Amino acid sequence: MTSSDRDETAAPPGPGTAAPAAPAAVATAAPPANTVVVPADEDPVAAAGSEVFGGPPGRRALLGVSWWVPARFLALVVIVISALGMAQKLPCYEQAWFQPGSPQYIHACYSDIPHLYSGRGFAAGLHPYLDRIPGSSGDLQYLEYPVLTGLFMQVAAWLTPGGDQQSQEQWFWAINAGMLMACAVIAVVALSRTHRRRPWDAMMFALAPVLLLNGTVNWDLLAVALAAVGMAWWAGSRPGWAGVFIGLATAAKLYPLLLIGPLLVLCWRAGKWREFRAMLGGAVGAWLLVDIPVMIANWQGWSTFYVFSKHRGEDYGSIWLLLMRWRGEALADLDVYIAVLMVLGCAAIAWLGLSAPRRPRFAQLAFLVVALFVLTNKVYSPQYSLWLLPLAVLARPRWRDILIWQACEVLYTLGIWSHLGFVTGPKQHGIGEPWYNFALVLHVLGTLYLVVVVVRDALYPDRDPVRWDGSDDPSGGVLDRAPDAFVIGTARYLREQESYAAYAPAGPEGWLYEQPQPPEPAGKS
Repeated sequence: MTSSDRDETAAPPGPGTAAPAAPAAVATAAPPANTVVVPADEDPVAAAGSEVFGGPPGRRALLGVSWWVPARFLALVVIVISALGMAQKLPCYEQAWFQPGSPQYIHACYSDIPHLYSGRGFAAGLHPYLDRIPGSSGDLQYLEYPVLTGLFMQVAAWLTPGGDQQSQEQWFWAINAGMLMACAVIAVVALSRTHRRRPWDAMMFALAPVLLLNGTVNWDLLAVALAAVGMAWWAGSRPGWAGVFIGLATAAKLYPLLLIGPLLVLCWRAGKWREFRAMLGGAVGAWLLVDIPVMIANWQGWSTFYVFSKHRGEDYGSIWLLLMRWRGEALADLDVYIAVLMVLGCAAIAWLGLSAPRRPRFAQLAFLVVALFVLTNKVYSPQYSLWLLPLAVLARPRWRDILIWQACEVLYTLGIWSHLGFVTGPKQHGIGEPWYNFALVLHVLGTLYLVVVVVRDALYPDRDPVRWDGSDDPSGGVLDRAPDAFVIGTARYLREQESYAAYAPAGPEGWLYEQPQPPEPAGKS
């Protein structure tokens, strides 16, 4: 049954309503492994969009049999979108980056990359983490990025030709933009191979407006690509290699570390401890391999990223900035409040993972924990939306929901640049504080909307577009169609009920493999 035949707006059962005994709309038999889901066949928005190209493909269409298989086609789309994103930065590339004040914000083409070429000593031939930045003081005496991102920047600096400062910064940005384009291609190919029956879902990543606008604002696409490859390896039941790439991603940006939490919860529920240990060992080993040499060479340079992050206060994009403006003063012990919210939020996600009637998919819990981190962080830069983008595509592959969230992110991106143009320029072109606050709230609401939809899908698997055809957890690897070994809450209660099997994928290892037998009637001999 396709999504166009279903009512996604129907309200799920309320808290006081018993869970459905047998959700007939959820197929439990595994779908044929050699079939590919065509979004235009099951997604109303994709079907409407396909009319531009002649309508949905017919039943005799031979998809993916020519040279233009999904991965190659998606890679080409990403290259086109990345090139358009580079073109969008032309007003800054030509002059706005090198003018004081607000021009780079007014044109919405700001990027950290050209400014940090000189600002972090690359122009002077300094080495990150080893050489102190000239004229620096406090927590920013060395490069404030994780080690693998620093190496990425150093390689681009080595490739930058000589010349005057402006031309060098232009070349540095262009070389980084090309390398980040390659990262985006790697990410979209990995996404297309994570849900192997749903490769075309990755088109939501390839055509994302935030990829166009924010792909070259900073170096986040490096971590995004490595994390996507790690998830693809996990989906292919290769936990050791998955851990290696998650560890490398963590060496480039901190957020991929959060992917380990959902895997811990899901492997606990499925009893897959050997696979979890293999993943964890690969992650720790890869991270140490990258970081230990820099730790030994200069501990202070290596730790700058972590010290700077700890001492940072409320900044643009965070809910804490709104609270500070409302109170008229900064919040004391901000780190404590953030830590408490993260612990409580992670505990709630863990409870969902262990108590949902059917084990949530890895992508769902991964999206929820990264969204929690984004919403509670001290700062939210526009490029952070790239962290959530591949996870959102895997967790909720529906164009309508992704576009709603993307619209909020685009408005926030334009809002922050317009506000910075207002506060940095003498003519105050842009939006003032009230409208910026509105854009910030819009970003928070858009992310919360997607969070609510993903949680609903986890609690009511008949609403999950991935599971409607009988799939279980395509991104789960060894978790896919695995029986449960440990459950709590609702799942524990349903374990003893007749309705428990309705949530389980069909197969030799069903959910009832430990169901206790009813006692014999009294007096029977």
